[in-house]
Amino acid sequence: MPLSSALVGAHTAALPHEVDARWLMAYAAGLGDALPCYLDTTARLAMHPVFPVCVEWDSILALRYGPFAAGMTDAEQTRAVHADHDIHLLQPVAPGTRLLTTATAIAVEQRRPGAYLLKRLDTVDELGNTVFRTYQGTLYRGVAVDGPDVALEAAPPWPQWPAGDATVDPLPVPANAAHVYTECARIWNPIHTDRAAALAAGLPDIILHGTATLALAASRLIAICAAGDPRRVRRLGGRFSGMVPMPTMLSLNLESSAPGNAGFRVVGADGRNVISRGFLEYAP
Repeated sequence: MPLSSALVGAHTAALPHEVDARWLMAYAAGLGDALPCYLDTTARLAMHPVFPVCVEWDSILALRYGPFAAGMTDAEQTRAVHADHDIHLLQPVAPGTRLLTTATAIAVEQRRPGAYLLKRLDTVDELGNTVFRTYQGTLYRGVAVDGPDVALEAAPPWPQWPAGDATVDPLPVPANAAHVYTECARIWNPIHTDRAAALAAGLPDIILHGTATLALAASRLIAICAAGDPRRVRRLGGRFSGMVPMPTMLSLNLESSAPGNAGFRVVGADGRNVISRGFLEYAP
């Protein structure tokens, strides 16, 4: 069944989460990132800049299996792949912070590979202050759109920087990376840990979460560009353009760097991009 563009504007209820020190520490530790600011509870813990995906996950599922479940079969739902991601970090998050996240469908369009859905994820604190906002694209492979392309709003344009001399850093991915990330992030999607579920979804095997790949890149970029201080990150994202098997060796290609911004790619062992048009903005 097609994905109806009439569903643009549908949104979830605001779903609550309390961010505790254990969750913040586990997320960084699951990436192998041992910066003291993530793990030292004698000081104010920092949030890894990709941690917002943890509190957004339930809202993504609520939208996917709520309004957008109408007319779509289970098989079509399993064809959903994470296409792109754009995180805007507006306020720091400390242990004990209670957050509320709402997911809104802001665009549906027909693309050659299938139906593309763009979501806006808004997370606020108990006073209603926006803490972070994410624009996340999902592609339903082989699914058509019922109706014209519709956009409630335009997503912010991605930064563009001229290419410079690329530097390359290795990003090792162990065989258990997806299992560890799943538990530490509290993001449960069977295609990343259950081989039978991955094969049933048409994948060659389990694959690493796109957000885990982005987070691994972010950890290296913070070390290279932001003097190891994740609190300086203001915006981070890119396009997920390939699958990551496990184990494997990825490489971070830092293609453009100037005070306050960086452009990058993550390249797989086969030489193909797994993240393209990557960008990082930070306080210089």
